[in-house]
Amino acid sequence: MLVRRIARPLLAAPFIYGGVSTLRKPQDRVAGARPVVEKIAQTADKQLPVELPKDVEQWVKADAAIKVAAGSLFALNKFPRLTAIVLSASIVPTTLSGHRFWEHEDPTEKFGQISNFVKNTGLLGGLLLAAVDTEGRPSVGYRTRRAAKRAADVTEKNYEKATKRALKAQKKASRTAGKKTGKGALKVFS
Repeated sequence: MLVRRIARPLLAAPFIYGGVSTLRKPQDRVAGARPVVEKIAQTADKQLPVELPKDVEQWVKADAAIKVAAGSLFALNKFPRLTAIVLSASIVPTTLSGHRFWEHEDPTEKFGQISNFVKNTGLLGGLLLAAVDTEGRPSVGYRTRRAAKRAADVTEKNYEKATKRALKAQKKASRTAGKKTGKGALKVFS
């Protein structure tokens, strides 16, 4: 559909642009990302058997690279649902680290941060819609349930056929065994 061909690149543009500018100058984002990265690293260290890197600049670069790669694929309509999910997961920590409006006292600065926070939540909403957009085709869940039902129906039909064949074979074996027993009995008594 034409709307998707226009909307996906438009939705991907902020991610690609932001990712490229962050890759060029990651130091600009390190200070804002530090509290979020430290919180994630602390939580992960308690729950995971491996230790995560604590280099904030490395995290910022990785996030920027993810945004550029996933944004580009999304804009090109390659794996649109998957890339929308990846971008959704990427925008949450970016928003929480870059637009902490609750920490600002200056009304002008606070307004700018709130505006960017709300803009990012709007982008998140668009990405979530894109993540569930099946483009008019049945969803994976629907196709899976339908395939499972078909498999169950085929299995049931095959079971019924096998049961009928087994009964036929049993009757035939019974008749054959009866004939052999009957003929043998006549020969013994004759």
